[in-house]
Amino acid sequence: MGNRREDLESVERKRPSREEQIKRRKIEARKRKKKRQRRRIAISILTVLLVAILGTALYIYNFLSGLKTNTLGTGVAPISSQDPINILVLGMDIGDVDNQGNKSGRRSDTIMVLNYNPNTKKVHVVSIPRDTLVEIDAYLDSGEYRRYWKINTAYVLGGEEEIKTHVEDLLGINLNYIVEVDYTAFRSIVDALGGIEMKIEQDMFYDDDEQNLHINFKAGETVLLDGKKAEEFFRWRKNNDGSGGDEGDLGRINNQHQFISKVINKALSPSIVFKAPKILEAISQNVDTNIPAKNLISLGMKIMRLKPADIIMTTLQGEPEYIYGESFLIADKETNRELINALNAESTSSAPIITSVNREELKVLVLNGTKIDGLASSARDTLLSLGYTNIEVGNTDNIEKSVIETDNKDLKDLLKNDIGIEKSGKISKSEYKEYDAVIVLGKDYNLFGN
Repeated sequence: MGNRREDLESVERKRPSREEQIKRRKIEARKRKKKRQRRRIAISILTVLLVAILGTALYIYNFLSGLKTNTLGTGVAPISSQDPINILVLGMDIGDVDNQGNKSGRRSDTIMVLNYNPNTKKVHVVSIPRDTLVEIDAYLDSGEYRRYWKINTAYVLGGEEEIKTHVEDLLGINLNYIVEVDYTAFRSIVDALGGIEMKIEQDMFYDDDEQNLHINFKAGETVLLDGKKAEEFFRWRKNNDGSGGDEGDLGRINNQHQFISKVINKALSPSIVFKAPKILEAISQNVDTNIPAKNLISLGMKIMRLKPADIIMTTLQGEPEYIYGESFLIADKETNRELINALNAESTSSAPIITSVNREELKVLVLNGTKIDGLASSARDTLLSLGYTNIEVGNTDNIEKSVIETDNKDLKDLLKNDIGIEKSGKISKSEYKEYDAVIVLGKDYNLFGN
């Protein structure tokens, strides 16, 4: 009897009090509430993702259905997935000012080739100067026969096929597709990007009432270029008084490359996804091409995975010559051999370094930072054999590791390839500012076998 009473008293002591029971129920209620909240959050996130996916799919569908891909004939896809993709990009002028719908009189104001090489995972954007000489059997409006023409008239004389033939011959490539962008398209795409900020390097004052083109930029100012202003910057060649255009079309191409670099940096930034719908809409409504829409998206995705440094801009090289009293650029394959090889490289190791830097125009200082006699002279001889012409040598304090000092990224990459030195930095001393680059040879230099 006594044991049973003790057991009942023990159970009574273990039973939670009313206050404890209320407290436990509140805790369990909070747990259930948090679980419901987590479920609602998860459902909300999934809903947002689903809407985003459906929205993206809708934009892509609209882009695919709206893209004008049947106006330039049929493109030819690369035979193999390892073959480069070459796209001829033509920036067209307005042609007949009084009848802008008449495309037959338009000239190719800008000529570029976009080359994507899947072997090297690099893109080359090659500008072809408008004054490049090509041979076409054709006649002037006066009836006079001409054999030599500037390449920007090839479109007028024979359309896309004529200019395509000459570009293929100049670069030793097969063009797969064509993209035509007039300045209406150009403006709409730049506006869709939200404009491009540019620092103006020189005065740009030019007026052409016939084309309603008025350019007014002052050196030193930084301008956010909307579509209209970007067109003006892109088209400038010289000022009203003839100043500022000493390099002619080559100077214009240099400006275009600077602008395109800014566009690439903006297009490859993560924030571009928020502008994608407007960009796709601008392309589909204003750009003519024969690239199948799915191929264009596939290529775009590949390029989006690249770094800005993997997109290389260069210009077809040549020598100026006067014919018919006009200035022509005479280009040949040997002059552009490195460029042609890079466009068709089968691997990264076989691809030459392509740059707009001209070795002959550089001033380079080579310093011996070791106790090895003649090391700087040996490096100078190596550079001279590669086409450098202005090389000075000297001595400096001993250092362990060789370094290239330059403020020019393209020159840094070129010298890394030419001299075999990986370490680099900006020019460190004020007395070296007169040089484009300073190469300091350290104790490790001889280990490279140079």
